[in-house]
Amino acid sequence: MVNQKRKSVLQMVQLAMLTALVVVLQLVGSFIKIGPLPLSLVLVPIVIGATLLGPKAGLFLGSVFGVITMIMGIAGVDGFSFILWGANPVWFVIICLLKAAMAGLGSGLIYKGLGKLFKGKHITLQTVLASISAPIINTGIFVIGMFLFFFDTMNSLPSMYPDTFGGFENAFQLVFIGLAGFNFIGEFIVNLVLSPAVVRVVDLVKKNLKV
Repeated sequence: MVNQKRKSVLQMVQLAMLTALVVVLQLVGSFIKIGPLPLSLVLVPIVIGATLLGPKAGLFLGSVFGVITMIMGIAGVDGFSFILWGANPVWFVIICLLKAAMAGLGSGLIYKGLGKLFKGKHITLQTVLASISAPIINTGIFVIGMFLFFFDTMNSLPSMYPDTFGGFENAFQLVFIGLAGFNFIGEFIVNLVLSPAVVRVVDLVKKNLKV
C-alpha cells in the first residue's frame, strides 16, 4: 500500500516536472526555427511522459503543448500561426490541439501496444518506435489540416510574403518543403536520438529504486 502511494506521488511529480518542461521548451523553441516554423523540441518530454506514465499522460502533455501553440499564435508571437489564426480561427484551434494531443496519445499507445507484443523484451526498439511516431503524427495531422482547410491561404503566402515564402511556387511546395520538410526532419532526429536514451535511464532508475 505504501509503495503504491509512493508510486502515485512520484508519477504526479514526474508529470508536473514534464508539464513545466513542455511549457519552457515550447517558449524557447519558438525562437529556434528551421524555415518558417519553430522546431518542436517539446515533443521530447511529451514522448517521455507518454512512455513512462502512459497514454493519458501523453495526451495531457500533448494538449498542454497544443494550448501553448494556440496562445502564441493568437498573441502573434509566432508569425505563421498568427496568419492561420487570421485565416480560419476555428480550424486553427482544432489543428493546434489535435495534432499535439494525438502525438502524445499516439506515442503512448504505440509504446504500450508494443510492450504487450514484445512481452517486456526489446525495450529499446519499443521506445524508438514510440519516439519517432510523435513527429510523424504531429506533422501528418498538420499537413492534412493545411491542405483541407488552409489550401488557399498556402497558395497566397508566396505572393503576400515574398521575403519569407517567395521561394515556393505553390501550396504543395510550401507545405511539404517549406513547412513540414526540414522541420519534420529536425524533430524526427531529436526524438530519435534523445527520447529513447532518457526513457531508458529513467526506467532503470525506477527499477533500481523499486518504486
